[in-house]
Amino acid sequence: MRDKFLPIGSVVLLDGGTKKLMITGFCPVVGDKIYDYCGCLYPEGIISSDQNCVFEHSQIKDIVFVGHESIEEVQFRDTLNNYLESINYE
Repeated sequence: MRDKFLPIGSVVLLDGGTKKLMITGFCPVVGDKIYDYCGCLYPEGIISSDQNCVFEHSQIKDIVFVGHESIEEVQFRDTLNNYLESINYE
């Protein structure tokens, strides 16, 4: 199971990156590929809907800030992990 997802609002720096990203969503589909996260530049935020970043958990070099974790967030993460396991997503 992929219990690796960080909460929405987490701020990360990717390998080779110079700009921080804030996680804004999970499992965006681009073409026929499912990525782990979508995010926006931090601290700028979402400037335009066509400027989202997609990336994999394995690309995260540094976790700068972990977003808010609540009961709802934990339940959502469990549901997400269960779904991804059911479709054999790796």
